[in-house]
Amino acid sequence: MKRIKEYKKLFEVEGPIELKDLKKKYRGLVKEWHPDKFQDQEEKDLAEEKSTQIIDGYHFLVSIAPETKEANLEAYKKTITEFQVADWHHKSMLLEVTFTDGNKYEYFGVNKILFGKFINAKSMNNFGKRNIFNKFIYRKSMKASVTV
Repeated sequence: MKRIKEYKKLFEVEGPIELKDLKKKYRGLVKEWHPDKFQDQEEKDLAEEKSTQIIDGYHFLVSIAPETKEANLEAYKKTITEFQVADWHHKSMLLEVTFTDGNKYEYFGVNKILFGKFINAKSMNNFGKRNIFNKFIYRKSMKASVTV
């Protein structure tokens, strides 16, 4: 949740994320902080760091935007209903779940108590569907790899 707040603050986003507005703000910030605009090495280094933060923030916010989630909803529902939980990691209110189809999702705001219930449930999939997968802000963090 901290990451979401930081990036929303960087892009001056209040409330739901609108992709059109986000893209406009992103372009403005990239122009403002482009390292080539600075002559002093210290300023250039700061601009490179800020540019990286802007790019990361943009991609992150796009991944959790309602429009992005809506566009990928069918694939997400297929993953959480047809495939099993293969692996999971929890750190500081972030739950990362890998499914047997290779897709990995991050769920923001999942506390230790809920995580404990998740890993100790008779069926992690059923528990996840009821209590986590559709109730927390999530984003796809890794696409399934294609095997040839």
